[in-house]
Amino acid sequence: MMIKICGVRRRDHALTAVDAGADMLGLVFAPSRRQITVEDAASIADAARVAARDCGRAIALIGVFVNETVERIRDVAQSCGLDGVQLSGDEPVAYADALESLLIIKAIRFDDSAHEHAWLQHNRPHVRLLVDAHVPGSYGGAGVVADWVRAAELARQRPLLLAGGLTPENVAGAIAQVGPWGVDVSSGVESNGVKDHTKIRAFIAAARAAMR
Repeated sequence: MMIKICGVRRRDHALTAVDAGADMLGLVFAPSRRQITVEDAASIADAARVAARDCGRAIALIGVFVNETVERIRDVAQSCGLDGVQLSGDEPVAYADALESLLIIKAIRFDDSAHEHAWLQHNRPHVRLLVDAHVPGSYGGAGVVADWVRAAELARQRPLLLAGGLTPENVAGAIAQVGPWGVDVSSGVESNGVKDHTKIRAFIAAARAAMR
């Protein structure tokens, strides 16, 4: 199972996540308090890859975008050497074909929108769905728990990442109930809006223990 630490903005937090055993790091390029510049993201990505290689494994770097153009996503992905992109807005399913050289993680919130229905019906090998909480006006990172019942139903049909309000305290229960392909955390490993080294380690340890 995959563990993704999202909204990383500092090199030391990225290195803690790598050392603790994270599989993916999320770098947010969409407007938000976790937004990062392309230059800083490239620097963090390079450091994370070196650290992972020194540990004898790999780390996937995922760029998070909201309603961005395909051209902009491609440019950022190339500049930072991204392994994948997370589409957290209202992107059409056509993006799956336009970005087929990358792993695509598409956020859905069970909001019954037309674009979401299209993604649910579009099953491609390079696409993973991410279930987040439906919070009107928010595109993620709100710290609200997602619908685990519906997520579990979907997880039985295709691989998905579970996000939304996960913490070191509840991630084991989420894994047991949903059975996801992976888990994704951002606010749940923060203190006062900043990534917390202790919480990052605790989250990864709890998730790994639940997998066993």
